[in-house]
Amino acid sequence: MLILDMSELDTLIQLLAKLPGLGPRSARRAALHLIKRRESLLEPLAAALAKAAEAIRPCPTCGNLDTVEPCAICRDPERDATAICVVEELADLWALERTGAFRGRYHVLGGTLSALDGIGPEDLNIERLLARIRPGQELILALNATVEGQTTAHYLADRVAGRGIRISRLAQGVPIGGELDYLDDGTLTAALRTRREL
Repeated sequence: MLILDMSELDTLIQLLAKLPGLGPRSARRAALHLIKRRESLLEPLAAALAKAAEAIRPCPTCGNLDTVEPCAICRDPERDATAICVVEELADLWALERTGAFRGRYHVLGGTLSALDGIGPEDLNIERLLARIRPGQELILALNATVEGQTTAHYLADRVAGRGIRISRLAQGVPIGGELDYLDDGTLTAALRTRREL
């Protein structure tokens, strides 16, 4: 009877299962798909992952990922250096950048303040942000509308108070195409509080 050593396959499945959106069953299916397409998918993916692990680094200025320091956004002279959009995570930066609506600079905090999770100001990229800002600049706080996001926004506003910095937040409320009947109470409350005159 032939006994196969499945340790490499098990390791692959366990690592894939750690990716967002993949559980153990999806990870098994993905692993089998990769192995069936070894030459066209598995080997190029392994090479791309190895190159990415070696070359991609966080930008020391804003926290974006790139292969050069500072990143392409921070180096771009066409960007408005007077506006810094503060986001929680890198995915938030990418989402805003995808819209093409913002042409300023960014700063990735790496999370939000959370007393329950033991995350304090020293655990986030707050000091690096404070070192970047200058009088006359605008901080756009593009933080999630959660208790932690709002706590972090208030903390940042307190830290920059009196430094000649303009602070703004993203609008909150009814999304385009949203129907009031389907919105949660928090969204409706935010929409009412941030209403504008027509």
